[in-house]
Amino acid sequence: MHQGKLVFSQLMAYLPMSTFRRCVAKHRGDHKVKDFSCLDQFFAMAFAQLTYRESLRDIEVNLRAQANRLYHMGFRCSTISRNTLANANATRPWQIYADFAQHLIGIARPLYANEPLGIDLDATVYAFDATTIDLCLSLHPWAPFRSTKAAIKLHTLLDLHGSIPSFIHITDGKTHEVNVLDDLVIEAGAFYLMDRGYLDFSRLYVIHQAQAFFVTRAKSNTQFRRRYSNPVDRSNTSVICDQIGVLTVYYSSKDYPAALRRVVVKDETGNRITFLTNNFALKPELIADLYRQRWKVELFFKWIKQHLRIKAFLGTSENAVKTQIWIAVCT
Repeated sequence: MHQGKLVFSQLMAYLPMSTFRRCVAKHRGDHKVKDFSCLDQFFAMAFAQLTYRESLRDIEVNLRAQANRLYHMGFRCSTISRNTLANANATRPWQIYADFAQHLIGIARPLYANEPLGIDLDATVYAFDATTIDLCLSLHPWAPFRSTKAAIKLHTLLDLHGSIPSFIHITDGKTHEVNVLDDLVIEAGAFYLMDRGYLDFSRLYVIHQAQAFFVTRAKSNTQFRRRYSNPVDRSNTSVICDQIGVLTVYYSSKDYPAALRRVVVKDETGNRITFLTNNFALKPELIADLYRQRWKVELFFKWIKQHLRIKAFLGTSENAVKTQIWIAVCT
């Protein structure tokens, strides 16, 4: 008789079960539940992620084919029904799996803390961006995006040391990305890389007051008055100018009353790119190289859409969609 553990069971053995039970107890996930517990639900959805199941029926058929091994996989229910799983996804609080995912992220981040960043900078660097996941408007009316389309946005703060997300927030498609900056807990001394969609000077000033640094791109209509120009070597670098100044538009200057640094560089095609930052110590070439690292968050979004089952959802309610996404993040 074979005494070894199944591969799925070996993978699930890495999960801190005591933390999972605390998350379930906090949100009363197993209240009045007899057979199909939150842990069984988590295992079923994790199995769907790892084996690329396409539907609830697909999950049911595959797990029922291994009915004699369910106990050895970690399940404590005797059988898996698609109706039971669908009901669990629709009614069990998605916050259980969100809290559990944040705990797993806290375990994973220190493991990659010494990963090379690609630039000579001894600091924590985050890239903040959002990706849109399209939905059917008739099936998901709770997630409006456009007049004929529904969608959700996955807002992610990515730690570039190891490309581990440290913050994830899910909203409907109409929520503007810049509003999610209010939910971030700013880490002093860290760098935050953002594109032009997050150019809100009142929120950037909050980052500045928290003694953190930001690097973002300026818009074409950003009014800036130079006070001082740092010397640059145009012959050996792509830097065109490195200036320190202030904003001149009335409301912008009220939102961000401190001095700003503007760095203008030329890319490989000869186009001028303008960066704004509140860091005055780094070399201008390093500012440009630092912003290029923001592309890792785009690669992260591409990776999760290719490898995680978050494009076709197994339920239509908001709770079911968020449950599937958070369990995918855990997996």
